[in-house]
Formats: sequence, C-alpha cells, structure tokens
Amino acid sequence: MGTTDGLRGPEIWIRGPVTVPDPASTSTPYASAATPRRFSWVATHGGAGSSTLAAVYGGHDSGRGWPGAGDPPSVLLVARTHAAGLESVLRTLEVFRRGEAPTGLDLDSVVLVADAPGRLPRPLAQRVRAIESVIDVYRVPWVTDWRLGDLGGSPPRETAPLARLTGAAGGSAR
Repeated sequence: MGTTDGLRGPEIWIRGPVTVPDPASTSTPYASAATPRRFSWVATHGGAGSSTLAAVYGGHDSGRGWPGAGDPPSVLLVARTHAAGLESVLRTLEVFRRGEAPTGLDLDSVVLVADAPGRLPRPLAQRVRAIESVIDVYRVPWVTDWRLGDLGGSPPRETAPLARLTGAAGGSAR
C-alpha cells in the first residue's frame, strides 16, 4: 500500500506536479475539425429548394445536376415532402445504391424541405420513415419568409443539426 520507509507519499508526490504544455507551442492535430465541411446540394426534382438551402446554409448549389470536378464531392440530396418529392429521393438513393452515381461522390444525407406548413399526412410520414431507415435525414420546416424571398436571418431552430453539419451560424431564430 505504501512505501517501506513510511516517509514517501503516494506516487504523485514522488513524481511532482504535472506540467501543462503551453498552448501556443503545441499544434492541435484536429485543427481541421473546426473548419466546416463543404457540401454540394443536389435537387432530386425541380423546386426542391437546393438554391435556398445553399444560400442559407452555405455550400454549392448543383441544382438538378451532379457536382462538377471542382465542386465539393459530399452530396446532400434535397427534396420536398410531397409524394413526388419523396419518390424522387428514393429513385436517387437507388442510383447511389447501384453504384451508378458519378465516381468520387460521397452521399452524406437527405434534406427534406416541407412542401406546406403543418404536419405531414400519414402516408407521407411513412415514406419519410422509410427513407430515414436507410440514410440520415434532416428536416426543414415551412418558412414563410423564404417563400417571400427573405433568406436573411438565422436558420429555423428546428434545423440546428443541419446548421451544425454545414457550419451555418444560428439555427435558433424563427
């Protein structure tokens, strides 16, 4: 338990205090983690909202095409929550599953933008759950200001996880 002479204390007393390195003299191996990852927003159908999301959260708006050679290869698929939008996301997920997407692209997640205010009807909510069972899904609520063209201000508080993912500030207003 102790020492044989009884004069020495616990091991820390023998070793002395632990010195703390000077933060200015050390480099952090994870410095790149502070830099937000860049994404390409890919609309799975017309009117999905990829331009609005790119304006609000940052990143590259690929529209309905695949990201080009100089664009970020991490893809966020975008669709509205109506039946046609959810079907288009499922078709695009199948393209990735079959390996038919352009080489080098990394499908990160799906972003579903509300097609109307309020709750989803049960059949649409079931489709969303099916999509969530195969990939991470971020939900964006109906934002009247965005419909009116006002993209200023912070993203809606419900989208805080998406704001963290993309490195967008806020996620607390509206």
